[in-house]
Amino acid sequence: MVKVEVSVMINRPVEEVFAFVSDIENWNQWDAQLAEVKKTSEGPVGAGTTWQEVRHFMGRRMESSNEITEYEPNRKLSFKSTSGPFPVEGGYTFESVEGGTRVTMAGKGETGGFFKLADPIVRRAVKGQPETINANLKELLEAQA
Repeated sequence: MVKVEVSVMINRPVEEVFAFVSDIENWNQWDAQLAEVKKTSEGPVGAGTTWQEVRHFMGRRMESSNEITEYEPNRKLSFKSTSGPFPVEGGYTFESVEGGTRVTMAGKGETGGFFKLADPIVRRAVKGQPETINANLKELLEAQA
C-alpha cells in the first residue's frame, strides 16, 4: 500500500480555495498526470458526487470512476475510486490560518494488475507527486489573486 500526506500554505481565503478545489473539473489544471475529468452525477458537488477521470502514469493510460465520500464546505473533501486499475482513497482538508489557507492532501492506494508487479517502482514514482500537485495548486490560486 502506498500512503501520502502533504500540506501547503496558500495565500488565499479558505472559502476561495475550497470552492476551487471542490470543483472536480478544475483538478486537471494542477495535476499534470490528470488528462481528463468529467463529473458524471447531477446537481451540486457534495457527498455522493461521481466523476470519471483519465490519467497518465508510468507511460500508461488509466481510467477510473470516483465518488466523493465526505463533503464539509471549507473544511474537508474526501473521495474514493469505485473502479480502475487500483483502489485509491484520499482527500483534502482545509484550515483557515493567518494569511491564507493550509491545504493537506492525504491518500492511500493499493497497487494492482500491471502495477502490482512494479510495486517498488510505483512507490518511487508516486513519492514526489503530492508535493508537485500542491505546489501547482498554490501557484495557480495565488496567480489568480
